Parts: sequence; structure tokens; C-alpha cells
Amino acid sequence: MKLAITIAAASALAFSSAAIADAYPTKPIRLIIPFAVGGSTDNLGRVLAARLSEKLGQQVVADNRPGAGGNIGTDLVAKAPADGYTLLFATEGTLGINPSLYKKLPFDPEKDFTPIAQFASVPNILVVNPKVQAKTVQELAAYAKSKPASLNMGSAGNGTTNHLSGELFQSMTGASFTHVPYKGSGPAMADLLADQIQLMFDNLPGSLPHVKAGSLRALAVTSAKRSPLLPDVPTMAEAGVPGYDVEVWFGVAAPKGLPAQTLATLSKAITEISQEPATIEKILNIGATPLTSTPAEFGSRIQEARLKWAPIVAHSGAKID
Repeated sequence: MKLAITIAAASALAFSSAAIADAYPTKPIRLIIPFAVGGSTDNLGRVLAARLSEKLGQQVVADNRPGAGGNIGTDLVAKAPADGYTLLFATEGTLGINPSLYKKLPFDPEKDFTPIAQFASVPNILVVNPKVQAKTVQELAAYAKSKPASLNMGSAGNGTTNHLSGELFQSMTGASFTHVPYKGSGPAMADLLADQIQLMFDNLPGSLPHVKAGSLRALAVTSAKRSPLLPDVPTMAEAGVPGYDVEVWFGVAAPKGLPAQTLATLSKAITEISQEPATIEKILNIGATPLTSTPAEFGSRIQEARLKWAPIVAHSGAKID
């Protein structure tokens, strides 16, 4: 009799635990966006949070925790409980570049996270002030080789994706620019428009209105495919730099040890959202491209990013304490 009661109790407990796992989520979820309000990361993160709230039936709160190149918000998630209620809107910079850029991180990018799904990507775009006489990528590279360091290349700061996009371009073409780092893309863009600097590898959404207004000249996008927002602007490969491919991805990760059922629920929901016509339209309007992936595929993409950017960071000499 006691054995039967024990078995029944164990079965009830197991059923209860399974029911709790299946019921996820039962309370609001925080989506940590490790950058300030505004910009591609925040805009994309909020698109996902709003739709994910509807999809999961619980509010998903977009929580901006900027600072230290995204490391503050990323570390917050790394140290949170692995219960699915604190998620990271991860970027290629936070998990792919920062491990090489920062001398010491407060988290382990390989061991402290569970990749869930990719959501979108944003290409950079090579833009020049209209006073620059080069009309093509090849003309720009030839000029920068013949007169090394005569053109000033702005960026949002040392080790940012637009800085490293420029470093990659120089290493692949032999061009030589003078790098001028700013504290954000906004100040860099202001000086580019004023001809204080001559060129920049900017996130497409930031430069798009200036290109359309004619105040900047677009020479190429850094992605493997042309942007539907600027279909007449060639890719770097089409413009004469074969093999050049930089597209900054965004996705969702959780603390390490996320329960399998919770991982499956989140991965399925995010993947479905990124394939919805209404969401696709919102992502494209931001200047990004929708992405989907399995957790394993996202994990591989993170590892590929670390391997890709490590030598470029080393070559650039960028290092942050």
C-alpha cells in the first residue's frame, strides 16, 4: 500500500512538474537590450518584444541596459536564473567581437549562454561625402592606396562593427585610411555630412535617409546580397572586393542551462514571428533583413563570428580595458 502511495505521489509530482514546464510562461519576461534607446538594436528588439508578448500570452518587456559596448546588459543576463524570464537581445558585437576587443569580460561568451534563435541582420554601407571624387569602390581604394592616410574614416568607436568593417576593407584592398573614432555613430555622421571626415562604414538604417536625400554617396553595401531598400547600390563583391561579407546579426539568447521545453517554446515562437509578413515588413522598414535559425545554427553563427573578428581586431590594434 505504501509503495503504491509513493508511486502515485511521484507520478503526481512528475505530472505537476511537466505541467508547469508546459505552461511557460506564467509571468512577464524581460528582454534585455544591451544598448540605449534608438538605433537598430533597440528598434529590432522592440519589434520582437511586442510581437512575442502577443505570441506567448505574457508581457515581454524591452529593458534597455546600455554601457561598456553592450557588456553590462549581457553580463546581467549571464548571471540571471536560467528560467526563461530573462533573455538577451544579443548582437554580433556583444558575443562575436567583444571577446577579442575587451581584455577581460565579466562573463564567458562561450559557456554562459544558451543560443535560442536569430531574428534579423543589418548590413553596413560604405558612404562618402559628395566632395570625395571617387564614384566607385575601386576608385576609392585606388586613391587611398596612392595617397595613404589622406582620407579620414569615421566610426562609432574603436572596435565597433563599422570600424572593423573599414579595417577589413583596408586589409582586403590595400587601401589606407586614417581612422577617427567617435563616441557613437551620431557625432560621426554629423562630421561626415560636414566633410570633417570623408567616409564611413555605417549601419544601413543610419545612413539611409542621407543617401536618399543626396547628402551622402553610397558606394556599396557590405552584405552578400543587395539591400531591397537600395537596390541600385552594389555589394562589395559586385563592386570589386570578392569575399567581402559583413552583415551584423541580432538574436535571442538566455542564461546557460535553459530547460529544453522552454528553449523549444521560445525558439519556435521567435522563428514563427520572423516569418510573419507584418513582422518582415517592420524589419525591412528598419533597414534590416529577417533571419531564422535553430538554436544549434545560432550557436554556430556566434562561434563563426568570434573566429572571423578575432584577427581583424588584432590587425586593427583596438583593445579596451
